[in-house]
Amino acid sequence: MCGIAGLFDTRGARDFSRDLLQRINDSQAHRGPDESGLHLEPGVALAHRRLSVIDLSTGQQPLFNEDGSVCVVFNGEIYNFRQLTPELEALGHRFKTRCDTEVIVHAWESWGEECVKRFRGMFAFALWDRNQQIFFLARDRFGVKPLHYSLLDDGTLVFGSELKAVTAHPGFNRALDPRAVEEYFALGYVADPRCIYTNAFKLPSAHTLTVKRGMNRLPSPKPYWDIRFTLDSRLNEQDAVAELLCRLDESVRLRMIADVPLGAFLSGGVDSSAVVASMANIAAEPVRTCAIGFDNPQFNESGFAAQIASRYRTDHRLEVVNAEGFDLIDTLAWLYDEPFGDSSAFPTYRVCQLARKHVTVALSGDGGDENFGGYRRYRMHLMEQGWRDVIPLAIRQPLFGILGRLYPKADWAPRMFRAKTTLQALALDPVKAYWHSVSFTSEETRNRFYSSSFQNELAGYSAFEVFKTHARNIQTDDPLALIQYLDYKTWLVSDINTKVDRASMAHALEVRQPFLDHELAEWLATLSRQMKIRGLQGKWLLKKANESRLPNEILYRTKMGFSVPLAQWLRGPLVARARQVIQGERMGDTGFFNRDVLQTMLNEHLNGLKNHAVPLWLMIMFDAFLRQTERPDGAQAPLAA
Repeated sequence: MCGIAGLFDTRGARDFSRDLLQRINDSQAHRGPDESGLHLEPGVALAHRRLSVIDLSTGQQPLFNEDGSVCVVFNGEIYNFRQLTPELEALGHRFKTRCDTEVIVHAWESWGEECVKRFRGMFAFALWDRNQQIFFLARDRFGVKPLHYSLLDDGTLVFGSELKAVTAHPGFNRALDPRAVEEYFALGYVADPRCIYTNAFKLPSAHTLTVKRGMNRLPSPKPYWDIRFTLDSRLNEQDAVAELLCRLDESVRLRMIADVPLGAFLSGGVDSSAVVASMANIAAEPVRTCAIGFDNPQFNESGFAAQIASRYRTDHRLEVVNAEGFDLIDTLAWLYDEPFGDSSAFPTYRVCQLARKHVTVALSGDGGDENFGGYRRYRMHLMEQGWRDVIPLAIRQPLFGILGRLYPKADWAPRMFRAKTTLQALALDPVKAYWHSVSFTSEETRNRFYSSSFQNELAGYSAFEVFKTHARNIQTDDPLALIQYLDYKTWLVSDINTKVDRASMAHALEVRQPFLDHELAEWLATLSRQMKIRGLQGKWLLKKANESRLPNEILYRTKMGFSVPLAQWLRGPLVARARQVIQGERMGDTGFFNRDVLQTMLNEHLNGLKNHAVPLWLMIMFDAFLRQTERPDGAQAPLAA
């Protein structure tokens, strides 16, 4: 696991400054504290920060083929490198290392751009082929590993694992993209491929970018894979359970290859518990597990984690942290490089910090909810879709549209009485309804707190365009498959994977996700909806398969989630900061917001009249991002102790 960065002259073969390359590389030093490597030649500059995990004695990067004509810098893991190595040796390639990186250069020589289709793993890499004068960027299928890039005015392509590597270039223009701001306040993140800056982009998941020297313009990224929901499996329940366990164990086994201490996150939920159970069945030694607990019992799941740790006799570490751990705000703003509103970034940072004290690699349960239909919102969407299927749109739209507008927004009431969102969703088509359910803030709320000048800048753009674009590519009308696909393309990549990557790499920890194995996901996409959700039970097949491995009180308990008490923070210890943000010059200078509306929202929240915790939190994290842009280039916010 590493950080990669570099420069490519798309127009010619200028010499790049070693000092500049070093500065760009050092901006990501936290991603790879073990080694640093640079390569410069006319028109090309490649940099690497290494966290040694496999083949500790060799495998330094940048890494070359036999004659030095192909060079790669790589972040991630190719889990099937041991299967690919003999195949490439049979084609005449000679290997000098035991690391997975060398597979990439030889696979490129044999298969060219198609090489990425042969890789099973998480990866982002940049490759230079001197003979063909081709510069090649690639990112894994689920976007586990990040890759940012920008084409500067002088024709320089600058790239890096994190956006800070791109912004470290003095020629980069830091103008904010109004559409990215809209996406952030709608979704809590800036959706791939957009970045917060107009001139920077994220390479989309499952895409490559091929640049030939002398091109007049940068080509569009090219997709090489997509998840396809066929839903055509004929497996019965018993056979599906057996095959799932076999496939899950294989995925876990592949991710247990390491030459450094390895363990797992253990929250006590179904996903992480299933991964730990699988690891315990494979490993000869006790599995190292890490969990954090909160001093507030409302958010504390550590007892469930301890139950699994005891069952499998793991080497378990627990650390109890203060639920009011908002001291990380500025640290996280520096790590993420653009506004990021998912408050679960706080406990994620802490559990990565704990894990790194004991292991260098940790397996996680990320992707389980998306693959198996685990989110409550999935079940709600299916219930609503049942009504949408029987009531014509011509009736639904006016009837539920009026009811949704009239019904009060009862944040204070028990969940069963909070019907406003459901009524509004019933008036919409499936894509718009799902968008409505996952948005951090409604379009109505955003239009209230946006200034009129900022709305003019948006020129009618809505973050809903992100969902509309992806929905056009789905090849099924199954309602669960539709929203799983949308989550794969948005929430999973831009939120979950981004959160885990930045939090783990802040501590030089590699996180591997067995549920995000593309072969496992492809198989699950052949299964019917009923194998994933039955009635009110999500993750049906995963739970059924693990009944022999995990206790029912773990499998069938109410999902708690990895959350923090935002509403309490914003009526208590964060009030002063919220006031400072809303009344301060920094947010006012953007011209994006109606500050009178924001002040009213804060007052209503403090008085208990309404719950505006989410939009107020988004404002605080946006302001924290703006604070980071004021730092001198290369200045790092101190990582929280």
